[in-house]
Amino acid sequence: MKLKKVASVFMAVVLSVGLLAGCGKNAENDQKTDQGESTASSENAGANQKQDAQGEASNNGSNESSSGGGQEVTIWYYWETEGHQKALDKVISDYNASQSDITVSAKYVPFADFKKQLSIGASADELPDIAILDSPDHASYATMGIFADLSGKFDVSNYYQGAVDSCTIDGTLYGVPFGVNCLGLYYNQDLLDAAGCKAPTNWEELKETAVKLTKDKVTGFAFCSLQNEEGTFNFMPWVWSTGAGAYEINSEGGVKALTLVKELIESGAMSKECINWTQRDVMNQFISGNVAMMINGPWQIAAMREEAPDLNWKVALIPQDKEYASALGGENYAVISGGNEEGALKFLEYATAKEQVEYLMGALGYTSADKAIAEGQFADDEEMKSFTKQLEYAKARGPLAEWPEVSDAISLAFNQVMTGEKQPQEAADAAQQVIDGIVTK
Repeated sequence: MKLKKVASVFMAVVLSVGLLAGCGKNAENDQKTDQGESTASSENAGANQKQDAQGEASNNGSNESSSGGGQEVTIWYYWETEGHQKALDKVISDYNASQSDITVSAKYVPFADFKKQLSIGASADELPDIAILDSPDHASYATMGIFADLSGKFDVSNYYQGAVDSCTIDGTLYGVPFGVNCLGLYYNQDLLDAAGCKAPTNWEELKETAVKLTKDKVTGFAFCSLQNEEGTFNFMPWVWSTGAGAYEINSEGGVKALTLVKELIESGAMSKECINWTQRDVMNQFISGNVAMMINGPWQIAAMREEAPDLNWKVALIPQDKEYASALGGENYAVISGGNEEGALKFLEYATAKEQVEYLMGALGYTSADKAIAEGQFADDEEMKSFTKQLEYAKARGPLAEWPEVSDAISLAFNQVMTGEKQPQEAADAAQQVIDGIVTK
């Protein structure tokens, strides 16, 4: 599928950056913390308001850790969590100390301003050499022409395919996956045991099990169904599991996915309140014992273990229709075209080596995008190992510069079905009309 040709893409991005950023601060930050783009914690939901709105807040201490190499490489990132910043700073400082040719420094730019700063920087020729950015945003920047073509320059053959797809546009590699995550099925083992059930593996088992678990003020199943990108992130695995593509919502598979949601709601096995729940809200319902099974990501595990240490829960693959599927979250490195591309690639070779990746992933709570590293990353953590297995089936949203518009159409469709406003076929047809106006086949 080719990207639709849009005149004056760059100026459109500059003028509409507020719209591209999603539904404002809350929705955007929910996407980062609850959707899996930053797996560490939901602390990212508001801290950027404490930083300078123009992104001048903090430079990593790595500027001071070098004795002045001949070349400079700058990195922009949007993490406001102190642990994330310190972890990146350590890798940068270690790299600067390991050689004298290149000095790497990093700058924090608030997530709410990240797209705006890259857009303005492109017009003023004041861009970094490397940007660490949300994987669904990668395509919109790539179509602006600000990223270097890394095809044949960086080996991603052993990386998860979904992660590589997120930074590949029309067969051209425009980035390197940083760290990844995805969605899986959490279930309350005690509630399933009491109902004589096992973790469901397909849609029929899911519906049957969810109904059996729905009693005594407990709802059998839940997933975040907000009418925004966070909701779309949770709905897409059902579409992909049918074999349908992200742009085929009125196909047999797309309608089947919408029908599944309709049946879960009508049976009472899933609450309509899911249209108001973030993934954090869904987790809260789960650890409170109000929901027996949920779709969520590995970024919730640390909080669950701390807040509900006695809860007996496990993780399994998302039940399948025709095939297993999940939605990919994570971030990518992007090298800026026309900057210090050679120096940037040298740093990325260092930062993506096993020792540095294991440190970064452990410090940030990510799964490595490199399968060889990821497969040994969680040897003693069964729940995280389940997510590593799920990554084999995870797909990237897009890549498409206009993905936010496609996402809006999809999330509206399943919300209309959940509230009973439209039937699955009717909602799918309306969404497809919007999607067809965005993409070309």
